[in-house]
Amino acid sequence: MLDANLKGQLKAYMANITQPIELVASLDDGAKSRELKTLIDEIAELSDKVSVTAGTDKRVPSFMIRRTGTDIGVTFAGLPMGHEFTSLVLALLQVGGHPSKAAQDLIQQIRDIDGDFAFETYFSLSCQNCPDVVQALNLMAVLNPRISHTAIDGALFKEEVDARKVMAVPTVFLNGEPFASGRMELEQIVAKIDSGATFAPTDRPKRMARSTAPRLSTGSVPGSARSTALACVFGAAPKAVDEPLKIFDWVESWTWFSRPITTS
Repeated sequence: MLDANLKGQLKAYMANITQPIELVASLDDGAKSRELKTLIDEIAELSDKVSVTAGTDKRVPSFMIRRTGTDIGVTFAGLPMGHEFTSLVLALLQVGGHPSKAAQDLIQQIRDIDGDFAFETYFSLSCQNCPDVVQALNLMAVLNPRISHTAIDGALFKEEVDARKVMAVPTVFLNGEPFASGRMELEQIVAKIDSGATFAPTDRPKRMARSTAPRLSTGSVPGSARSTALACVFGAAPKAVDEPLKIFDWVESWTWFSRPITTS
């Protein structure tokens, strides 16, 4: 699934993992489960700090990236390829003990949040706004043991999408109830759940200019257009992405993987 060039680059990033992690996979005999098994096996081969074990999550296929011997981790339901491959790489590093480059006062704010928060985010592989939300919630789950996060590929879990009336991506649920829809920064999420948050947009680190490619609309969709909207959001799996996959490695600075990603 990963070619030799990408494996080499990913192996270099994974050298920053300092604590052992497990890829806890919940699979069946389906084609997508076989693809996911191939992906996580290839990842595990790149570091002696990564192992694979069987899981029993209700969503299949899915896998949890878990710090060995702890409850610290994040879950992906589906294959985090396309734009979400960035989220996968960051999750491997952060669960594996590599520190985030987020502001230290914001990190402490997240660690001090009191309460139990179970987040679920629905994404699509072609969504350019989704990684910001997925990565923010993943980081929060790594920093605070009372926060959990599952990122869900809506194309693979259409019954959930229909039952929860998900109309756009990203859509976030908190403790089973609608929480937010559309792109959100880490600071905005913290402020939404913690009345003591005091971070302003100026606290955010500078970000690289984003792609000018068309983005999915995250506005409201009339009920009469639901089937059309869902076909656009969770339709056929995207084909090869025409631009290189962009990865923020949280190690030194913004860096880029130089390989177009195929997600089908």
